Amino acid sequence: MTTVGIIGAGNIGSALAKGFTGLGYDVVIANSRGPETLSDLVASVGERARASTAQEAAEAGDIVVVTVPLKAIDAVPVAPLVGKTVLDTNNYYFERDGHIAELDDKKTTTSQMLQEHLPESTVVKAFNHIPAADITTDGSPAGAENRRALATSSESDEAVALVTRIYDEFGFDTVNVGPLSESWRVERDQPAYVVRQNRDELEKNLARAER
Repeated sequence: MTTVGIIGAGNIGSALAKGFTGLGYDVVIANSRGPETLSDLVASVGERARASTAQEAAEAGDIVVVTVPLKAIDAVPVAPLVGKTVLDTNNYYFERDGHIAELDDKKTTTSQMLQEHLPESTVVKAFNHIPAADITTDGSPAGAENRRALATSSESDEAVALVTRIYDEFGFDTVNVGPLSESWRVERDQPAYVVRQNRDELEKNLARAER
């Protein structure tokens, strides 16, 4: 059985933990405060989930989700993620993260920053432009009319294929944005950010994005 490591237990991390376990995955989830603070979450998720440290979640995961505030990505463990695919849900909120000049000047993206921190991992953007509450409630079967679509972005075709499969399992279509340098198109203040859209609408919103 595939194990998903989740580093970050906020709204997105908690929703993904529930979603993945509901699909039959095992989940190892961590936050910055220690596994003892996650007992209520784990109890609500069920027996397929357990709490751990970030190091342990990174080690245990066959695939790993990083869903921490952007200002905290330097604390994401590097060594246990070597060779693994890492799903990045991060967005830049200067009010929370402080101003980051390279992002303010549009010289990089949040996913590129995580890829730089994890040079021997494969980073792929996922689940960053959907409200947490919608992750487990707004999916629908493949082929359903007006099925919601989500974007992904990576340098790796294999990582895009993995996220495409995961999105489909959660009930969403996929639009591939391209390399990580294009992932800004689904970040904050862009037309595709946190609005419900089907595949055609998402593709149009991606094209409308302005940097």
